[in-house]
Amino acid sequence: MKKYKIAIAFCLLPFSYVFAQEVIKGKVVSSNQKPLSGVIVTVSETGANTTTDSSGAFQINDLQKGNTLVFTYPDYSTREVVVDEKTVLNIVLAAEKIKSIDEVIVTGYTKQKKADITGAVSVVDMKDLNKQAEPNPIKSLQGRVAGVNITADGSPSGSNTKVLIRGVGTLNNTDPLYVIDGVPTKAGMHELNPSDIESMQVLKDASSASIYGSRAANGVIIITTKKGKKGR
Repeated sequence: MKKYKIAIAFCLLPFSYVFAQEVIKGKVVSSNQKPLSGVIVTVSETGANTTTDSSGAFQINDLQKGNTLVFTYPDYSTREVVVDEKTVLNIVLAAEKIKSIDEVIVTGYTKQKKADITGAVSVVDMKDLNKQAEPNPIKSLQGRVAGVNITADGSPSGSNTKVLIRGVGTLNNTDPLYVIDGVPTKAGMHELNPSDIESMQVLKDASSASIYGSRAANGVIIITTKKGKKGR
C-alpha cells in the first residue's frame, strides 16, 4: 500500500510542476542606476499589476512560466520580460528620447507645434497603450502620464473611474474635461475602444482654461479617434 501511494505521488509531480505558480521579486532602476518609484508592472495575459516602491522594489504573485511582464513609467521606454526560471529580476528602463519640437499637438479646435505651447502637455504613446489588456483607456493612463492619478471603482465597466490631474484639481469635482474629436464632454470615455483612438493628449495646467473656459479648471484630456476610411 505504501509503495502504491509513493507511485501516485511521483505521477502527480509533473502536473504540480506545470501548474506551479511563480512569485517574482525584483527592482527597477534607470540607466544611471537610480531606483524608479511608481513603475507599473503588469501581467500582459491577465491585466494583474503592481507598482514599485520608493526603492524601486516590486513583487508580483500567481505567475506562470511564459507570462509576459510589462514595465511602464512616464517618460521612459516600456520594457517587456517573459517569465522563466528566474525569480529575481533586475530591470533597467531607458529614458525616452526627447521628441522633435515640431511635434503637432491638438489644443482646442486648432493644431499647434508643441514648442509654441506654454502649458504642460503630455502626449500618450498609443502603441504602448494598445499592448495592455485593459479595455478602459482612462485606466490605462495610470503610470503613463506624470501628474495624473487614476482611482478605479472596481466595476467591470470602470464607469466611475476618477481622474485627478495634479495641480489643477478642485476640492469638489476633480474630473477633467474630455474632448473627443473636438466635442467637449464630461461623460468620460470608459465605453471608448482603445483601438479606435488615434491620439491622446493631456493638458495639465490652468492655461487650458483659456481654450475651453471654466470647464477645463481640472485639466483636459483630448481624444482624436481614427477617421473612417473608404472601403472600411
